[in-house]
Amino acid sequence: MRTLCASTLIGEFFIIGFAGLVAMKDPDLTMGTVWTVSGIAMLLCVLLCGVITRPGGVQLGWALQIALIASGFVVPMMFFMGAVFAALWWASVHFGRKIDEAKARFAAQAAETA
Repeated sequence: MRTLCASTLIGEFFIIGFAGLVAMKDPDLTMGTVWTVSGIAMLLCVLLCGVITRPGGVQLGWALQIALIASGFVVPMMFFMGAVFAALWWASVHFGRKIDEAKARFAAQAAETA
């Protein structure tokens, strides 16, 4: 699960950075505000890569997905991109857990035969 979720989070890291560049064109937002919010979200993406298997890691990932969708109120394209990454996040968690279970079964079978 860790590899799939981390891949999704790194993709989000770049999308958030690009959305920050687009948000800078909004005359109502200052560059400092845009990069503070974008920087915190980008940092959260990287930090979540390391704690995804710890308790609460997946829930923090879901909170990030909600925030990514909500960023569509500033950059409308983020409604779509947020939904895409929320779907990727779901798939990463869902199929990642299945892969982890399969690896555990194979390891148990290998231990039995050895």
